[in-house]
Amino acid sequence: MRILSVSPECFPLVKTGGLADVVGALPGALTPLGVEMRVVLPAYRGVREQLTGVTRVATLSHGFGGDAHLLAGTIGQVQVLLVDAPHLFDRLGGPYLGPDGRDWPDNHRRFGALSRAAADIALGHVTLPDGWRPDLLHLHDWQAALTAAYLRFDARSAQAPPTLLTIHNLAFQGVFPRAAAIELGLPSSAMLPDGAEYWGSLSFLKAGVQWCDRITTVSPTYAREILTPEHGMGFDGLLRLRSADVTGIVNGLDTDVWDPAADTHVVAPYSSRRLHLKAENKRALQAELGLQVRAESPLFCVVSRLTTQKGLDLLLDALDHVLWRGAQCAVLGTGDKDLELAFRKAAHARPSQIATVIGYDEALAHRLQAGADAIVVPSRFEPCGLTQLSGLRYGTVPIVSRVGGLADTVIDANEAALRDGVATGFVFSPVDTHQLGVALDRACDVFFDRPQWQRLQRRAMTRDVGWHTAATAYHELYDSLLHT
Repeated sequence: MRILSVSPECFPLVKTGGLADVVGALPGALTPLGVEMRVVLPAYRGVREQLTGVTRVATLSHGFGGDAHLLAGTIGQVQVLLVDAPHLFDRLGGPYLGPDGRDWPDNHRRFGALSRAAADIALGHVTLPDGWRPDLLHLHDWQAALTAAYLRFDARSAQAPPTLLTIHNLAFQGVFPRAAAIELGLPSSAMLPDGAEYWGSLSFLKAGVQWCDRITTVSPTYAREILTPEHGMGFDGLLRLRSADVTGIVNGLDTDVWDPAADTHVVAPYSSRRLHLKAENKRALQAELGLQVRAESPLFCVVSRLTTQKGLDLLLDALDHVLWRGAQCAVLGTGDKDLELAFRKAAHARPSQIATVIGYDEALAHRLQAGADAIVVPSRFEPCGLTQLSGLRYGTVPIVSRVGGLADTVIDANEAALRDGVATGFVFSPVDTHQLGVALDRACDVFFDRPQWQRLQRRAMTRDVGWHTAATAYHELYDSLLHT
């Protein structure tokens, strides 16, 4: 079974969030199941240099403003194809945003080129030197979703392989002026209400939702939520029409990368049997961040984009509720400037209790998971979430809102669950400041009961957060698409 994974990100080559982790982990997770998956993504600045054995394998006919070629190389065991269009991708800034923090004005051309390249590979317009051609395309988010339109309206559409679209976050829909459709070579018939037209504009994501054979999201709860007006982001009506084709599969975690017993980023590797060593990581983290070194202080951490979607404004408002109990909070992330400033001010006002690091540092993220007692994920909506999975793996108890994948992966530490030994964290609802404060308070209560807290940590660390279950579900879905 040959699968082409089409994505704007792939860890460790380029990452802004959990999408990259999923795309980077799936090829290896699927290999034991007989799946050969290659990943095609843009050749952003610095990506080519991370690959080995890079060769130019084809010239692409659709560069949208300049020359474009297809490169092939590997990173680890993952085979990668790069859409090499320097006028689109070789620039300072992020994958989607320029140095000014705004969307690149030519994002429609950039990800139109990615989608067109993927379609051309699938349809045989581009021939790879080894003759490899996918049996199925797995598209990730809006940046790859226009592939479905190119497949549908190509002269060889009858030869197109099946397509699967994974929606990692419905909030991002790839909406551009209607004129972009003409520039990207789409026929006028593509821009009808039952096509890629979205309130008079072009939506890449709608093209995928409309024309892909199956749709997945990254948790069962989120798959149900996006069918409702509250969480459907304007797509709920179309998604309800396709509800029979929508499936939720919880993401896995790369348990080789996230392994507290073998983590080279931490001071003292540990396991559920050597849980006492976690205290050494806490002391080191408190010292590193300038917090008061106190074993008896509950240390909450955040590793997240700092946005209202992630509920970090709620955490700011709830902090005073637990700081008086001696708790501490360490924040790592970047995002909304107002939230960045607010967390900086909070750290400046209480440097012994609050630490804020603006930016993203993979090694520090590992040290936070190893050193903190709990990780707070108070999202207003969360398709899946990966930091709570890392928290479970590291015995860093998740405190999460009851939404999306958070609801699917954390068992609330209510009295019955604690008594029966099945609790793995703290879950709160509705998503507001008061209920978050209650959850933080509950966590403090259990933390101060040290034997109970350690039982909770060990139970969390027994959870299977790896990729096997998800990979098996994807394999079954691929197989059903290829045999229908």
